Amino acid sequence: MSSSTAHTGTPGTVNGGISFWYADDGLPPAREPLTGDTTADVCVVGGGYTGLWTAYYLKKAAPFLRITVLEQKFCGYGASGRNGGWLYNGIAGRDRYAELHGREAAVRLQQAMNTTVDEVIRVAAEESIEADIHHGGVLEVAHTPAQLARLKAFHERELSYGERDRTLHGARETAERVRVTGAVGSTWTPHGARLHPVKLVKGLARAVEALGVTIHESTPVTEIKPKHALTPYGTVRAPYVLRCTEGFTASLKGQRRTWLPMNSSMIATEPLTPAQWESIGWEGRETLGDMAHAYMYAQRTADDRIALGGRGIPYRYGSKTDNDGRTQAATIEALHTVLTRFFPQLAGVRITHAWSGVLGVPRDWCATVTLDRATGLGWAGGYVGSGVATANLAARTLRDLVQQDSGQAGPTDLTTLPWVDHKVRKWEPEPFRWLGVHAMYATYNTADHRERTTHTPQTSPLAHWANKLTGRH
Repeated sequence: MSSSTAHTGTPGTVNGGISFWYADDGLPPAREPLTGDTTADVCVVGGGYTGLWTAYYLKKAAPFLRITVLEQKFCGYGASGRNGGWLYNGIAGRDRYAELHGREAAVRLQQAMNTTVDEVIRVAAEESIEADIHHGGVLEVAHTPAQLARLKAFHERELSYGERDRTLHGARETAERVRVTGAVGSTWTPHGARLHPVKLVKGLARAVEALGVTIHESTPVTEIKPKHALTPYGTVRAPYVLRCTEGFTASLKGQRRTWLPMNSSMIATEPLTPAQWESIGWEGRETLGDMAHAYMYAQRTADDRIALGGRGIPYRYGSKTDNDGRTQAATIEALHTVLTRFFPQLAGVRITHAWSGVLGVPRDWCATVTLDRATGLGWAGGYVGSGVATANLAARTLRDLVQQDSGQAGPTDLTTLPWVDHKVRKWEPEPFRWLGVHAMYATYNTADHRERTTHTPQTSPLAHWANKLTGRH
């Protein structure tokens, strides 16, 4: 793993090296690449959460299936090994699905996501995957009058989708959970947990192999065609080829404009002292977010660090992705500013790690699951940053779609969810794609700054304009 010093006022920050999670738990032993042409019943392209969960559930449901997973680097190299460790019930596109398919269909989708949190925790326990899971829920806070108005509207919207166990808190109750400086309110849901992303993905890969699934690493798929996954080392032929490549989808032939690889960045502090934790609280170890337009996300790790993320350089021209997670110094500084805005008493705390990764964003910001019954090609993704749990629901849905198509089972509750077979147009060509995304996040940052400095209770019109520009709900 590569590393270097980031000049952020905290010398010695490990910059890149995939992520803090790998620095903490170590890289996995290398698996063999593909050694020539072969066949399978199902070929899964991508060894992250989506691909591994799909292989897991398919093999559990039909042990006779010959399943091959192809991964360009190693399992968990992408977003599955770099995310914020938020296992929670958010799903991209729910409001859009309510518009297209009706409120009841969207409520069913939300209920499926609520139970998905418990499903991941259940399987981790069943497979003896020690992933530092703490089921403390999700706390999202508001700092400004405009954020508070959005938070209350968000809270009411979640209740309208059937989430009866969500609670709303004022400033005092919020501080009793986490003492975020300047927080004026919060909303909490029990449908969330903190976890160690790499421990989960490594444990899942081991469980999949133990079931008899073949995993080939260091095997980049260059093109997917009906019944074929092409690599430099050979072709895997299978009746079903499932694309589970999320933010790396643009690297496949013909997929450059399918999902935009959005960049997200994170920092991790040194372990905090008991006195520092006494000043912060956070004894419930909830995952922590806010209602800014350019929002942040954070967790209290098992070894008592704060891992905190947000947008840095949001998008690289031409849908390029990074190699090792290296992060610009300005991004590290910006995330450090967010940290000290939340907790000013941590201004002198050392930032030990910084890293970045990409997530998949469809043009309409809606996560989808699809199986084309005419070609046997399937895909899942476009999670827009909510993939830790959504990948599990997507995988179980792909399982049911494959079993339905192959005659092993009929329709299920999952195959009739509104995100199945959703169609979305491609992103604009360059340079419009780059200009649009960078304009959106520059506008969000400006909107957040204006709301902080003017204390207006209304959401900045700039944010509404940015949402309209990009088609974001």
